[in-house]
Amino acid sequence: MIRIFLTGYMGAGKTTLGKALARELHIPFIDLDWYIEERFHKTVGELFSERGEASFRELEKNMLHEVGEFEDVVISTGGGAPCFFDNMEYMNRVGTTVFLDVDPKVLFSRLRVAKQQRPILQGKKDDELLDFIVQALEKRAPFYRQANYIYCADKLEDRSQIETSVQQLRKLLNLHIAS
Repeated sequence: MIRIFLTGYMGAGKTTLGKALARELHIPFIDLDWYIEERFHKTVGELFSERGEASFRELEKNMLHEVGEFEDVVISTGGGAPCFFDNMEYMNRVGTTVFLDVDPKVLFSRLRVAKQQRPILQGKKDDELLDFIVQALEKRAPFYRQANYIYCADKLEDRSQIETSVQQLRKLLNLHIAS
């Protein structure tokens, strides 16, 4: 039974790498944020705004525990999910966790072009964005670093790099393709 949780900051490549890894392993991929949005018929941003952070994080924890029961799956968490309640401990207990570690400057270059899709980043100037990323990573690092594995995901810019990363992750996690 395979249950892999990919964690890391927004823009780290959790969805990109998660989809590719799941495809390689012939198992489903679940993005926790998408799962929540499907379930509640609202965006994560809308839920966050309507409910407030505390209520949203409770909902997120409940949904994490729900998908954490699925077998043979790759799950990408929201960037903040590992940092609340006992979420990291839970994921480590029921599956294998991988922190996708990305240099702040690489995150900056990825997020800079995606600012419009990420409400929390809208309106930030470049220097503010980089500072925001660095500060957030400092706060979240103690949680992210509790993962079973840490994988440098700096190079996910094209199909070849993604494929190389999938193979490296398979090797790191000692995963074999189901026949």
